[in-house]
Amino acid sequence: MHNEHDNTERKPLKVAVITVSDTRDFETDKGGKAVIQHLADMNISVDEAYYSIVKDDQAEIRKVIQHLLHEKVDAIITTGGTGIAKRDVTIEVVKSVIDKEMEGFGEIFRFLSYTEDVGPRAILSRAICGTKDNTVIFSIPGSVGAVNLAMKKLITQQIHHIVHELTK
Repeated sequence: MHNEHDNTERKPLKVAVITVSDTRDFETDKGGKAVIQHLADMNISVDEAYYSIVKDDQAEIRKVIQHLLHEKVDAIITTGGTGIAKRDVTIEVVKSVIDKEMEGFGEIFRFLSYTEDVGPRAILSRAICGTKDNTVIFSIPGSVGAVNLAMKKLITQQIHHIVHELTK
């Protein structure tokens, strides 16, 4: 979905997907697979080496994100671990890693969730987006509905432009 106001050059993007879950595996990870499918629909393929499932553990999440940053991926999309349960720690890790937070992402995601999907339960989401060096990190809930909303309405619309802004 090319935005007519976006005249940025389309370079092939290196995108990584991390599913944060104590219960999912590569067979049952519907959220991560949905992210990969939305990217594929934009002709962005996720290398097998850049798709991982990690436990809800701060050290493990940080280790995978740091590895991907070292690999100089353009974008990292995490699913899961964004709620308020004790085991939901993705946001704490991402906040500690990023240099700049793009507050509008979480605000608009929650607004869209509220109006189109979950109503007042949207306040439970701590979805976030930020940048570290030349990489953008999106952290979205793990449910397929939330993934589809974030990918369709926000991430696929802006990922090329954000990466362009980070690397120009």
